Amino acid sequence: MTRDLVHWNGLRRAMYEVYGVDTTIEGIPYQGKTDVAILRAALARCGVPASTFDAGLERVLAAVCREVSANANGILAEVCPAVPELLSQVSVQGNLLGVASGNLETVGWSKITTVGLRNFFSVSSFGDRCELRTAIFDNAATIAKKALGNDCSVCFIGDTPDDILAARYVNANVVAVSTGTFEFGELFRLNPDVCCRSCRELLGKLH
Repeated sequence: MTRDLVHWNGLRRAMYEVYGVDTTIEGIPYQGKTDVAILRAALARCGVPASTFDAGLERVLAAVCREVSANANGILAEVCPAVPELLSQVSVQGNLLGVASGNLETVGWSKITTVGLRNFFSVSSFGDRCELRTAIFDNAATIAKKALGNDCSVCFIGDTPDDILAARYVNANVVAVSTGTFEFGELFRLNPDVCCRSCRELLGKLH
């Protein structure tokens, strides 16, 4: 998670530059949503028609990436406890580690690089061409199967209901961790394969 306004400001400046609308994502329920979906919701709230949004989509995404890249040194990212240890354990077991994120690729890698986790991941599926999280997860599962074979086991780790639902949509396993804005009970009710309160609980348990 991040404790800064780099991404937030990048979205705001891009919307103003491309659509001439001075608005923010304040009040938009963005947890678990893709950058494209967040932008669409924020602009629709201001009366921007879907056709106008779609016409400027390529330019607004490029502007977001440009702004985040230019201000990446201001990203204040925070790694949840035990994440580096967990990634180390899983990687040494020969598993393929990847990122499936609703962020745009430039944005996502900027955040991950800031906290020193970039080298753990060899594949990725970001939200540049996917408005729905289900599409991002489907692409991620396809990448994994292409690399490891159709019989490989795919598992996602996430902290939102959308992560659980998207994993189920692509017939993948899912581990839910209540380290974000959603509480343990909210995630547990959606029946993930595993539900825990921190990544520390997963140490030594993922294979």
